Amino acid sequence: MVVSVPEERFEDVPNFDYEPQYVDVGGLDMAYVETGGGADGGDAEETFLCLHGEPTWSFLYRKMMPTLAERGRVVVPDLIGCGRSDRYEDRDEYSVEMHYDALETFVEELDLTNITLVCQDWGGLLGLSLAAEQPERFARLVPMNTGLPDGTQEMTETWQAFAEMVATAEDLDIGELVANGCYRDLSEEVVDAYRAPFPDERHMAGARTFPGLVPQSPDDPGADRFADAQDRLAEWEKPAFVLFAREDPITSDNRDPLRGLIPTATEQPDIWIDEAAHFLQEDAGEVIAEHIVEFVDRTSPSE
Repeated sequence: MVVSVPEERFEDVPNFDYEPQYVDVGGLDMAYVETGGGADGGDAEETFLCLHGEPTWSFLYRKMMPTLAERGRVVVPDLIGCGRSDRYEDRDEYSVEMHYDALETFVEELDLTNITLVCQDWGGLLGLSLAAEQPERFARLVPMNTGLPDGTQEMTETWQAFAEMVATAEDLDIGELVANGCYRDLSEEVVDAYRAPFPDERHMAGARTFPGLVPQSPDDPGADRFADAQDRLAEWEKPAFVLFAREDPITSDNRDPLRGLIPTATEQPDIWIDEAAHFLQEDAGEVIAEHIVEFVDRTSPSE
């Protein structure tokens, strides 16, 4: 069964007064918000596609959106099972291909082009794979605290414990999960905003399944897609700017390999985001947005 989150769950979300819009991605509605471009007077030719990961939603980008909107159109979807987007109750409905197909349909339905991809966590797994498959739609890449696990990687004991907890915890507190992944303390109002999309267990199947979808073997579902994305990105010729948080114990080891994989990444400044952890958009969103705008400016064709 497909379920939706009641809109009243989002009434008290702070500093996020964007009107939700929806795209049918094949029997489910994928929610998104947007700003900038034609709406706010920015440069409509630039499109920032900002993709979150587990277990957050578009709210994660609220500190970055105003700065990015001054430079172009900003489109921030909620992955299926997250935020305001529809979700399956049955955990078995979730797969790498389901998430990938939904994102691909979303981008094609909105006909997004000249995209600067800003992606973190599962937003990177899915977004980088889509950029590798449809490079004509993408102008730049900004991978943050993410990777492309093809089943050959070693997952840390910390990650294994996290995955087990998310899948099996009797009472999974999403707000606490996000707060624990931040360097800075979050207000209770913000923690509640991360809880908002998950009123009860019926709405949590997507959040509970994400860690288990990471390929642990080259034979696992999704491994071939991510391996193919690695191969394609090894020949990427457009600008790429890898921005990782210094205090993220989950993905920081992916940073140098990813920066080494994409040929153009080493052409950009070698920057770590200080005093930021896994959810770096929450810890340092304004600083990161400034870095990204500077990246776009220095890699844009001369007028």
